[in-house]
Amino acid sequence: MKKTRKIRIGNIFIGGGEPIRVQSMTNTPTEDVGSTVAQINRLEDAGCEIVRVAVPTIEAAQKIKEIKRKITIPLVADIHFDYKLALEAVRNGVDKIRINPGNIGGARKVKKVVEACKEYHIPIRVGANSGSINRKILDRYGGPTAEALFESVRGEIEILENEEFTDIVVSVKSTDLDTLVKANELVSSHYDYPLHIGLTEAGPIPEGIVKSTLGIGLLLKEGIGDTIRVSLTADPVYEVYTAYSILQALNIRMERPEIISCPTCGRIEIDMDKLIKEVRAVLQNVKKPIKVAVLGCSVNGPGEAREADIGIAGGTHTGIIFRKGKIVRNVKEEDLINTFKEELDKLLKEDLNAHES
Repeated sequence: MKKTRKIRIGNIFIGGGEPIRVQSMTNTPTEDVGSTVAQINRLEDAGCEIVRVAVPTIEAAQKIKEIKRKITIPLVADIHFDYKLALEAVRNGVDKIRINPGNIGGARKVKKVVEACKEYHIPIRVGANSGSINRKILDRYGGPTAEALFESVRGEIEILENEEFTDIVVSVKSTDLDTLVKANELVSSHYDYPLHIGLTEAGPIPEGIVKSTLGIGLLLKEGIGDTIRVSLTADPVYEVYTAYSILQALNIRMERPEIISCPTCGRIEIDMDKLIKEVRAVLQNVKKPIKVAVLGCSVNGPGEAREADIGIAGGTHTGIIFRKGKIVRNVKEEDLINTFKEELDKLLKEDLNAHES
């Protein structure tokens, strides 16, 4: 990964060789503390490390204090247009703010926001996406090109640097993959600020997952990116699951179980959809990078998935549990999941004992 400067956000850091952090954004009204905290807790359980909330009103900014008391991960305030919302969010203990200095309302107001962030040691995320570029810049480049995005974000950075503020996180996003990659390459080649990467308005599932995986994956393979958000038109928990799947597929953060499973075919002897869901539920709280195979027949399965640490395969009213390609249990279909749990617990305990010794 390209070495960027390290920025503190609440109780964690991004950039400077830190792990690539996974973040998401709530879709609840921030003024509704109960529903917002409940969603943040669900996101944290899924592995979210930084969470952003919309702050469209003074009341939302004031509720940050109460939300902060009930969560443990860093909280980011998403601010548009009104600098007073940023000041109120800072006063109420937010860990980072996301603003566009160019639309906050002039140099005097930007200065006030910067002064508050300096006082409270809070970083600012700035950036541009394909829908927020200044009209003059759009006209100059003939549309939301990578160069237009870069010029837009460079202007935002210069506004803060002119105030001697460098506690900055940068983000340039596009709905177009080529534009996204090129714009981030431009920013990465000119600045060492940590980069928040992701595709904007990626879409619903599965389209949004496919586009986000390609865009984020291409950048990460180049060593670009310090924190990621997968933007989906879906429950934000799926953003977190997808983010970790991307990181794991690229061998960047190997912290969770990986499921490998066979494609459906005429040899399937069990309800694979049901079996996958049951295995996922068993693995939900496992935080080990084990490889788990889920197969629909017991004939060729164990041999084909011998690299798996543990596997489960269904048959006609029966099934098997195997480890590293070797069958360890033959069980009735109705006992398959419970037996899988038992063998998984053994595997995790063995791994723990080996680690401690």
